[in-house]
Amino acid sequence: MELNSDFSSRVVVHSDQLEWQASPMKGVDRRMLDRIGGEVARATTIVRYAPGSKFSAHTHTGGEEFIVLDGVFQDEHGDFPAGTYVRNPPTSAHTPGSEPGCTIFVKLWQFNLDDRTQFRKTMADELAAPVDGVSTATLHKDDREIVTYSHLDPGAVLNSDAAGGIELLVIDGSITTGGDDLTKDGWLRLPEGQALSATAGSHGAKVWMKTGHLPFAKAPAV
Repeated sequence: MELNSDFSSRVVVHSDQLEWQASPMKGVDRRMLDRIGGEVARATTIVRYAPGSKFSAHTHTGGEEFIVLDGVFQDEHGDFPAGTYVRNPPTSAHTPGSEPGCTIFVKLWQFNLDDRTQFRKTMADELAAPVDGVSTATLHKDDREIVTYSHLDPGAVLNSDAAGGIELLVIDGSITTGGDDLTKDGWLRLPEGQALSATAGSHGAKVWMKTGHLPFAKAPAV
């Protein structure tokens, strides 16, 4: 399966307008944003766990990173409330689920296969002091990518001309960029060479962003 797999093109997805699709596990549904591959795939997805649902135990051969968007995600490593950012590197394993239910934004098979750094962060706790109405936290940085989280005051502008492409998810509030209005769960991917200028709406915005990673986009090595 290929979905939004042309990484040389600009892509905007208003994911709240997509139908939920059932996963192989009962009670776990998803909205696919981009994908290369079948059930084993380089994928970017919003996943919803119904209360009391869980996924079977599995190993992340290609790594997994996710943000908890609402509710509480759970596995044998603990409880992960909304606003948590998690990186589970290649060779890590868990049995995910949620007793109260939750929604997560998750990226699979997008790690350096030699990465073994596992961590969780409360994104808001990492924020630096605001500059021109924008507070930013660097969640992760390596030689392939930079992952950030930003709070934008109403009318504040988030700019980036980072090499290697730009991808962002609106976690709360709204932004306007390139003629598009993105609200909660709106997703944007810009190819190499396109700069970002995003203006927050009247209630501000909370934005997750990754840069530099698109040259490494490829199907899973399975």
